[in-house]
Amino acid sequence: MEHTMARRQFLGTLAAGTGAVVGGLGWFAQSAAANQLAKDQKRMLVINMHGGLSQLESWDPKPNTNTGGPFRAIPTSVPGVHISELLPYTAKQMHHLALVRGINTKNDDHGKGTYMMLTGYHQRAGIDYPQIGAVVAKSFDANDRSLPGHILITPGGAGGRSADSAYLGPKYSSVVLGNGNPPQNTALPAGLAAATAEEQQTLRRLANDRFLGRRRTAQTDAYVQSFEAAQDLMKQRDVFDLTKEPEKDHDRYGKHDFGRHCLMARRLLEKGITFVQISHSNYDTHNENFNFHFEQMGEFDKPFASLIQDLHERGLLAHTMVVVLSEFGRTPNINQYYGRDHWGKAWSVCLGGAGIARGAVFGKTNANGTEVTENQVDAGNLFHTYLRGLGLNSKATFDVGGRRVPVADPAFGPITELIA
Repeated sequence: MEHTMARRQFLGTLAAGTGAVVGGLGWFAQSAAANQLAKDQKRMLVINMHGGLSQLESWDPKPNTNTGGPFRAIPTSVPGVHISELLPYTAKQMHHLALVRGINTKNDDHGKGTYMMLTGYHQRAGIDYPQIGAVVAKSFDANDRSLPGHILITPGGAGGRSADSAYLGPKYSSVVLGNGNPPQNTALPAGLAAATAEEQQTLRRLANDRFLGRRRTAQTDAYVQSFEAAQDLMKQRDVFDLTKEPEKDHDRYGKHDFGRHCLMARRLLEKGITFVQISHSNYDTHNENFNFHFEQMGEFDKPFASLIQDLHERGLLAHTMVVVLSEFGRTPNINQYYGRDHWGKAWSVCLGGAGIARGAVFGKTNANGTEVTENQVDAGNLFHTYLRGLGLNSKATFDVGGRRVPVADPAFGPITELIA
């Protein structure tokens, strides 16, 4: 009898738990196996170096040349691979990362370059494409997660939602955390008791059910889904509370904005958020390029290296794609203001984690960095590579209103040499 009751209780609890969060694991959510399954979920982090990071002061230095500038190249944890001396902490983590040094997007425009790098498509009149965050969020949508799958952390602003999911629909558009703060309107108004708020929601659901029984449409379903998701988000507001992280981690990452945002990204990825994007800016260094990169790389280096190390040590890097990109690079030639201008012809991106080959370098530029000499790629190739590195079929299609739409630009393919 005891065995029978235990089995019934188990099955009943399992059935009742099918709507639970934690990646839809239901009753198993408390077990060690469930924790491991949650850790193994695929995730992606993009760090957008707004304005156009100089490849010569980061991933592809050319010291002792007429274009190289004043900084040295230093060895990394990958034998034979050197990066700028402005990234000493990152250099120690290069065995977890890879470099693409042969990018030629043939584009020097901020807006078009950003669009290209985040969607994998060259911008075309009359059609808008979803950004990588929306594509990844939809690809890994389990339909039973109450936390948003696509989060954008901005340096400032109040937050809200972005229209970056195009035809994939608003469910996959980014939730914006202005300056890393929790989503807006996720706390109960002052003076409203939790019990009273729950009574209001019960009444709302009853009214919804009655209305839906007679006039149900796709629009009403979307409204109800959005409202219920917001309610679930309010119950999990602590996910976005950075004060829950140890003080020593705040000190290690740095208490400036970028350090806080990197720590927030780690916290969100640990909590199972599918896609997180943060940014560091403004690298549009037409003037004083070297002084600016000295300061900005100094701010970027340690938090980024700490993040990579932590993701590795916590077992998350094996399932988390990390990409450091910008809309283009900067000119090898140094202008009269000691600056570098826009350059989409030969530049670099850093990536790693998930299914990317560790320590790899793909592509090569000539001695002074003015052109790609080996393995040239475009933004479309990178987009396919990110998806393949996450274990997705980048040549697949989405069903959008009964129409098959390519997941990525079919004119390109992945960089197979970078897939482990």
